[in-house]
Amino acid sequence: MRTTEPKSTVRYLGPRTAALLEELGEECQRVLKLLAQLDLPGLQEEQVDDLLGELSAAILHLHEHTRGLDELLDKEGEGKGGSGSGS
Repeated sequence: MRTTEPKSTVRYLGPRTAALLEELGEECQRVLKLLAQLDLPGLQEEQVDDLLGELSAAILHLHEHTRGLDELLDKEGEGKGGSGSGS
C-alpha cells in the first residue's frame, strides 16, 4: 500500500480507502494502456501473447483488489454520515 497523501478526489475518505482507490485507478489505467497497445497495427504474435499475458495478470489483480471494496465503501459512507447502499 502507498504511504503518500491521497489524491484530492478521494481526500475525504479514510486513508486506507483512499489508498485502495488510488491503487485501483492506477491498475485501471494499466489495463487501458494494455488495451490500447493491443489495438496497434502490425503487432507480432509474440507481442500479442505478451500483451494478453499482462492483461490477464492485470485483470486478476483487479479482481483480487476489488474483493470486498463495495462493503468497505458502504462502511466508509456510513462512517461519514452517508446512508450507505441500503441493500
